Amino acid sequence: MNEKEFGPGFWLGNGILALAMIMLLFMGSMWETFGVLAMVLWAAVVGLGVYLILQGQGPSSK
Repeated sequence: MNEKEFGPGFWLGNGILALAMIMLLFMGSMWETFGVLAMVLWAAVVGLGVYLILQGQGPSSK
């Protein structure tokens, strides 16, 4: 069988999404400190993680 190997971007993206999940646990205190910027920061982290995952598993990546 041909097993698909994932590039480093895929694993980095998963790590960044794990960071976003941890950020959700502390969103209450982040919200008190940063306000709406906390949600904007969280959305940016999630977007970066998804982007890296999609780039790391494409057919052109090795």
